Amino acid sequence: MINNVNVLGVEYTIEVVRISECDLLKKNTWCGSCNNLTRKILIGDPSEEEFFGKLSEEEQVLQTKRTLRHEITHAFLNESGLQDDSSVLGGGWAQNEEMVDWIAIQAPKLFKAFQEAGAL
Repeated sequence: MINNVNVLGVEYTIEVVRISECDLLKKNTWCGSCNNLTRKILIGDPSEEEFFGKLSEEEQVLQTKRTLRHEITHAFLNESGLQDDSSVLGGGWAQNEEMVDWIAIQAPKLFKAFQEAGAL
Protein backbone atom coordinates (compact mmCIF):
# COMPACT_ATOMS: atom_id res chain seq x y z
CA MET A 1 0.00 0.00 0.00
CA ILE A 2 1.34 3.39 -0.99
CA ASN A 3 -0.51 6.60 -0.12
CA ASN A 4 0.30 10.24 0.37
CA VAL A 5 -0.54 12.66 3.16
CA ASN A 6 -0.31 16.43 3.12
CA VAL A 7 1.60 17.70 6.14
CA LEU A 8 1.50 21.48 6.40
CA GLY A 9 1.64 21.81 2.60
CA VAL A 10 4.29 19.14 2.05
CA GLU A 11 3.45 15.76 0.52
CA TYR A 12 4.75 12.72 2.40
CA THR A 13 4.63 9.30 0.79
CA ILE A 14 3.36 6.51 3.04
CA GLU A 15 4.44 2.97 2.29
CA VAL A 16 3.70 -0.24 4.19
CA VAL A 17 6.77 -2.46 3.98
CA ARG A 18 7.80 -5.87 5.20
CA ILE A 19 10.27 -5.33 8.03
CA SER A 20 12.15 -8.45 6.95
CA GLU A 21 12.86 -6.68 3.64
CA CYS A 22 13.62 -3.20 5.05
CA ASP A 23 17.12 -2.82 6.50
CA LEU A 24 16.29 0.45 8.30
CA LEU A 25 13.32 -0.92 10.25
CA LYS A 26 14.87 -4.34 10.82
CA LYS A 27 18.26 -3.04 12.02
CA ASN A 28 16.70 -0.55 14.44
CA THR A 29 13.79 -2.81 15.48
CA TRP A 30 11.34 -0.04 14.54
CA CYS A 31 7.71 -0.50 13.44
CA GLY A 32 7.88 2.70 11.40
CA SER A 33 10.03 5.57 10.24
CA CYS A 34 9.58 9.16 9.08
CA ASN A 35 12.33 10.65 6.92
CA ASN A 36 12.17 14.45 6.82
CA LEU A 37 14.66 14.64 3.92
CA THR A 38 12.90 12.26 1.50
CA ARG A 39 9.42 13.01 2.94
CA LYS A 40 8.77 9.29 3.19
CA ILE A 41 6.94 7.41 5.94
CA LEU A 42 7.51 3.67 6.25
CA ILE A 43 5.08 1.49 8.19
CA GLY A 44 6.05 -2.07 9.12
CA ASP A 45 3.59 -4.70 7.93
CA PRO A 46 2.04 -6.04 11.15
CA SER A 47 1.23 -9.40 9.54
CA GLU A 48 4.88 -10.42 10.00
CA GLU A 49 4.68 -12.63 13.07
CA GLU A 50 8.48 -12.56 13.51
CA PHE A 51 8.27 -8.88 14.46
CA PHE A 52 4.74 -8.39 15.85
CA GLY A 53 3.71 -11.81 17.11
CA LYS A 54 0.43 -13.33 15.98
CA LEU A 55 -2.03 -10.45 15.64
CA SER A 56 -5.64 -10.81 14.60
CA GLU A 57 -6.74 -8.87 11.51
CA GLU A 58 -8.34 -6.26 13.77
CA GLU A 59 -5.12 -5.92 15.81
CA GLN A 60 -3.11 -5.54 12.58
CA VAL A 61 -5.36 -2.67 11.46
CA LEU A 62 -5.06 -1.01 14.89
CA GLN A 63 -1.26 -1.47 14.93
CA THR A 64 -0.95 0.06 11.45
CA LYS A 65 -3.10 3.06 12.42
CA ARG A 66 -1.19 3.58 15.67
CA THR A 67 2.18 3.50 13.90
CA LEU A 68 0.88 5.75 11.13
CA ARG A 69 -0.36 8.35 13.64
CA HIS A 70 3.03 8.24 15.37
CA GLU A 71 4.99 8.77 12.15
CA ILE A 72 2.63 11.51 10.91
CA THR A 73 3.18 13.26 14.25
CA HIS A 74 6.92 13.15 13.55
CA ALA A 75 6.20 14.63 10.09
CA PHE A 76 4.24 17.53 11.61
CA LEU A 77 7.06 18.25 14.06
CA ASN A 78 9.56 18.06 11.19
CA GLU A 79 7.60 20.44 8.96
CA SER A 80 7.15 22.83 11.89
CA GLY A 81 10.93 23.10 12.12
CA LEU A 82 11.06 21.33 15.46
CA GLN A 83 12.95 18.15 14.60
CA ASP A 84 16.31 19.75 15.37
CA ASP A 85 15.18 22.73 17.44
CA SER A 86 14.54 21.24 20.85
CA SER A 87 17.26 23.11 22.74
CA VAL A 88 19.05 19.82 23.39
CA LEU A 89 21.55 18.27 20.99
CA GLY A 90 20.68 14.73 19.98
CA GLY A 91 17.31 14.19 21.56
CA GLY A 92 15.21 17.15 22.59
CA TRP A 93 11.46 16.97 23.28
CA ALA A 94 10.43 16.98 19.59
CA GLN A 95 12.40 13.78 19.00
CA ASN A 96 11.39 12.14 22.26
CA GLU A 97 9.48 8.97 21.37
CA GLU A 98 7.29 9.14 24.49
CA MET A 99 6.22 12.70 23.63
CA VAL A 100 5.45 11.71 20.03
CA ASP A 101 3.53 8.66 21.28
CA TRP A 102 1.51 10.82 23.67
CA ILE A 103 0.50 13.18 20.87
CA ALA A 104 -0.25 10.32 18.45
CA ILE A 105 -2.28 8.33 20.99
CA GLN A 106 -4.23 11.31 22.35
CA ALA A 107 -4.85 13.05 18.99
CA PRO A 108 -8.13 11.20 18.20
CA LYS A 109 -9.42 11.99 21.71
CA LEU A 110 -8.35 15.63 21.42
CA PHE A 111 -10.04 15.91 18.02
CA LYS A 112 -13.25 14.39 19.40
CA ALA A 113 -13.23 16.74 22.41
CA PHE A 114 -12.61 19.74 20.12
CA GLN A 115 -15.55 18.65 17.94
CA GLU A 116 -17.86 18.13 20.92
CA ALA A 117 -16.96 21.54 22.35
CA GLY A 118 -17.39 23.30 19.01
CA ALA A 119 -13.77 24.39 19.12
CA LEU A 120 -12.90 23.59 15.50
